[in-house]
Amino acid sequence: MIRAFQWDLARQVERLDFLLALLPRYAVWGYHELYLHLEDAVHYPSLPGVGRDDAYTYEQLGELVLAAAQNGIRVVPIVNLLGHTQYLIKHPDWRDLNELRDERDRPLPHGQICPLHPRTLEVAEKLLRDLAPYCTAGKVHVGLDESFHLGKCPHCREEVARLGLAGHFAGHVNRLHAIAGAHSLQLGLWADMLHFTPEAIPLLPRGITAYDWYYYPFGTKPRVEFFNFAERDLRPALQKQGIAYYGCPMNGAFRYETLPVFGDRLANLRSWWQRCTAVTAEGFLVTSWESYRLALETTTVVDAAAANLWLEPEQDDATAMLARGLERTFQLKAPRPLARALLAADEHAFAGYARWQINDRWDVLAGNESLKPFQTGERFFERLTRGGLPWPKAFAASLAFRYYLAQRDVFVRQAARDVFKWRRLLAKRHPASVIYYMTLASKSAGVFAQALKAGRQAARAMWARTRDPQARGQNEIILDADGKRLAEWREWLKCAARQPEIAWQKTPVCGAWQLQFMVHNFAPAVQKVIVEQEEAGGTWRELASRFTLEFRANAARPRTKLKREFTVPVESPGARLRLAVRGIGQVAISHVVLTNGVETRRGRNFGRKAVLGRRAPTRGFPFFDWQVNQATLVVSIA
Repeated sequence: MIRAFQWDLARQVERLDFLLALLPRYAVWGYHELYLHLEDAVHYPSLPGVGRDDAYTYEQLGELVLAAAQNGIRVVPIVNLLGHTQYLIKHPDWRDLNELRDERDRPLPHGQICPLHPRTLEVAEKLLRDLAPYCTAGKVHVGLDESFHLGKCPHCREEVARLGLAGHFAGHVNRLHAIAGAHSLQLGLWADMLHFTPEAIPLLPRGITAYDWYYYPFGTKPRVEFFNFAERDLRPALQKQGIAYYGCPMNGAFRYETLPVFGDRLANLRSWWQRCTAVTAEGFLVTSWESYRLALETTTVVDAAAANLWLEPEQDDATAMLARGLERTFQLKAPRPLARALLAADEHAFAGYARWQINDRWDVLAGNESLKPFQTGERFFERLTRGGLPWPKAFAASLAFRYYLAQRDVFVRQAARDVFKWRRLLAKRHPASVIYYMTLASKSAGVFAQALKAGRQAARAMWARTRDPQARGQNEIILDADGKRLAEWREWLKCAARQPEIAWQKTPVCGAWQLQFMVHNFAPAVQKVIVEQEEAGGTWRELASRFTLEFRANAARPRTKLKREFTVPVESPGARLRLAVRGIGQVAISHVVLTNGVETRRGRNFGRKAVLGRRAPTRGFPFFDWQVNQATLVVSIA
């Protein structure tokens, strides 16, 4: 079975010297293939202007491929040619390829390329011709994953009506297969679209490769998120059609996570290794995505840990794997205490949209959620950063940044609770006490300003180790926003100390009133919960929204008992509000409350769950529109 790893250079260009130094290690760890997810990370000779400013030159890509070959590692470039093709349509020369059009048939700013556009095969030919010399494994991967805009343009709708969505998709694969074959290359594609269009499998060309991915632990079969995590097995149909099969776990973090959730990642690796062994898969590919919020060595450790599955199969428990990963990557002499500490950090993972909303705004955390778990997390990361463990520099910076995030979690939530406390004191006519507590809050803000400074230093260290030090990373951009919000809070405190009554008004950390309710994610799929307010003309304006995705193993199952508080600032208790769900699947809403911290108004049927949305499908293509409500619930206050 071929063992492979991937670098996601499309999301973040890494320094070439750093990557070159890693290749000999991957060879020692037993990897055979390197997959390079590229998009606009390369200046393609035949597509001038597509590569972004910091892209590798064509010659630099060749240097990386040559170094891999010298270490016995074959390269497979990933060239997205359906979904995830914003890198093409952003360029004026290729904008018209967009599947999504306005009412005058003009391409929209965002979307994906149309498989039937007259120039789609032209751009595919240019890309594959440029990359063919670098396909040292004799293969090219064309992506095609998450192509949810499939069949939207008039030409495609007509073909879908004639051939069906499966025939439409298979036709695109066959055309790309012909282009790849002209360059003596075997075609590869991600397998997720085949879960939605299984009828396409008999229409696909023999001899291609399907890469089946799923990023959570599982039993014998992977699951499909859009189908409420139902089990699916593509292997028999692919094998019958003569299509090679790779299983693909993931090594890193989802979205805004700044550390991998190591226990989940290692369990995902084991699940796929056991499956690939059981079904005699042709390959096992450890993928990496969106590593720009991480220090790259934190995912490299997971790749090194995965090597236990074939080098030391008797040592496949999480602690042993992670310890060996740390040892292989950093040559540590006593890695087990570090491995145990990182696995313990999973209990405080900064994972899921309910946690990440603090990156966007601070006024959606004024709820009844207990502060204790966040305070425990803050103490945990303080101990890790100051406990004397011999952390490698990449991990020292990552844990210092995670400590900042834990401090922010406590600080912002406490600030909102303080405002509610001050309002209660004002209602009791104790303005002097309010001024006193505001003075304490100002001191607390000063302490947090120092934490923010340390967070900036940590984020810079995470970024600059392997990337262009002249550029700014995504974590630093988040900290810039935190700095602005902190400045607004400190200025508000100065004004409020002079005029305490303004605490009744909107603040930087909560509204004049706050809508609070529970979201029960009892049947996970891909849902989004929205709070809307009715305007004077009868239209509804979005106040806030949040995806229900948790990105944790305990949420990746058909039935859960997950519940998360959702709280949103509201201008007036008389505002007409409603809750809505979009996407695919159902959620339940309960315990609706409108409060200003002093007066609390409960929703009717306060403790009863109201189910919104439709059940996730068990098969078929997931048609959805994030702008359209699937169901609504008007907030009715007793």
